[in-house]
Amino acid sequence: MAQAMTLGIIGGGGWLGRSIGAAMLVKGVLAPANLILSSRSGRVEGFDAWPEVQLTTDNGELARQADVIVLSVRPEQFAEVQVDAADKLVISFMAGVSVDTLVERTGSRRVIRAMPNAAAEIGQCYAPWFATAAVTAADKAFTQAMFEACGSADEVAGEADLDYLTGLVGSGAAYPALLAEAMLAHALARGISPQVAENAVRGVVVGASQLLGRGGMSPAEMVQAMLDYRGTTAAGLQAMLDAGFKQAVDAGLEAAEAAAQRMKAGYAQPRR
Repeated sequence: MAQAMTLGIIGGGGWLGRSIGAAMLVKGVLAPANLILSSRSGRVEGFDAWPEVQLTTDNGELARQADVIVLSVRPEQFAEVQVDAADKLVISFMAGVSVDTLVERTGSRRVIRAMPNAAAEIGQCYAPWFATAAVTAADKAFTQAMFEACGSADEVAGEADLDYLTGLVGSGAAYPALLAEAMLAHALARGISPQVAENAVRGVVVGASQLLGRGGMSPAEMVQAMLDYRGTTAAGLQAMLDAGFKQAVDAGLEAAEAAAQRMKAGYAQPRR
């Protein structure tokens, strides 16, 4: 059922704002007339099928009309965004911009920080989100419906959890792409043709990974089952583990979390 509230997306011309806005229309979560997209050019690709969608370059006008304001801009661009939310629901997709900073800069206590990723474009996004105490049950229901239009989502208990998940979830396809790049380089070095090597790697990273979680099997259980089988997969897995695969992943996630914390400190705004 379409939500009656008007949603305004600042940064609606970017891939994330555009993808989530379109997903809500396709899934019927929002009526086209209840969507406002703001971009610097005033144009947004891919919305020709919904002429009722409002397009604007004026963030102030968007904030006045919208019941819910989404901030889908890069963190470093936030300083240029002037928004008086007047205690409306504000949902931020910006990494490293704290709840306190958002409250200070927007004037709203009803603030949600969320971390969707690029998979929103294909309806496979997972978005953790954290809400302030002033956020209502209706606000939370709207937020959950918005993210379920392009994937799935969970509310997390604390902002620190979201800071950690920024480095895990927010990286989107980057971690699987790194694994694919390493596998592809190894196959090419062994003389496999580029087309076959790329198809093989995509089959593993994109295709076979869809089995993960099916049948109720956890990742750890799947890995152990393959190790117990003692075949070629077990040999490959064990060699990766012995070479420090888990330690490399730990280092990567810890570095990403530390970067998110540094960003949070850097974008902090003093209270007036």
